[in-house]
This record gives sequence, C-alpha cells and structure tokens, in this order.
Amino acid sequence: MSKLSHLDEAGQPRMVDVGSKAVTSRIARAACVVILGSELMGRLQEEGFQTRKGSVLNTAILAGIMAAKQTASLIPLCHPLPLDKCDVKIEPENDSSLRVLCECSTSSRTGVEMEALTGASVAALTIYDMCKASNPSIEITRLHLVEKRGGKSDFNAV
Repeated sequence: MSKLSHLDEAGQPRMVDVGSKAVTSRIARAACVVILGSELMGRLQEEGFQTRKGSVLNTAILAGIMAAKQTASLIPLCHPLPLDKCDVKIEPENDSSLRVLCECSTSSRTGVEMEALTGASVAALTIYDMCKASNPSIEITRLHLVEKRGGKSDFNAV
C-alpha cells in the first residue's frame, strides 16, 4: 500500500502539490443506492416522483450537480476544479430502490473522483430529504467510485 498523499512526513494534513503535473482530460463516475422501500417506491412511481416539495428526481439531480461544483468547499484538502461536465442520473434499481450515478469530467492536473462521489451522495441525500416524511427509514448505501480515467492510472470497479 502506498503512503497517504494528504499527510506530510510528520503525519500532518497537507494539500498535495499538483503544480508539476500535466493537464490531462479526466473523468470519474460514482454511484450509490437509495433504498426507499417497495411501498414508497411504488407510490413515487405512480405519482411521477412528485411530492408536496416538488419533483424528487429533478431536485436531486440539481443538488448533485451543485454539490459536485462545490466539492473543494466541502472536503478540506480537495483542489478546486473547473468541471467541464457533471451529469447526474437517477433510475430505479429494483422495486424498492433508486440508483444514483454521477459523472464528472475536467481537463486539469488532478482527478474528479471526489466531485463524482460528492455529487452522487448529495443527490441521494436530497432524495432522502424529500421523502423522509413518508419513510424515515430510507437507507443510502453502496457509495463507491465506479470508474476513473486520466492521470497516472485508470480504475474500473467492474
């Protein structure tokens, strides 16, 4: 296992110096699952994913995109990145849950994994917030990096 890049020799937190890295095209995809329960999922599907608060899916998509753009403000050692693209998709995984997928891309010196993970998680939290009155036992689970390309190495969870 390699050393932790965000700790200096004394074990103190540090922002990684990416100044000498080449600017390359980078992409990352992250996903998670929101377990709503079959009763709530069925009701949401019947109602076109509309609640008294508005469109669950549209609101969650916007929240995920907005969060990805703010990742450096939320995660202390992340570099602020200009996102070329952020796409959030939410679709039924089965009769009781939704799958949230966030894809981010940039041309930069560092990757966009944290932006994709942040976008997916905040979209999922938004779904929870909009539906919690109907089922407070909603679970958000399996948040993970699906894929990353560009930079020093590629990764694919499949």
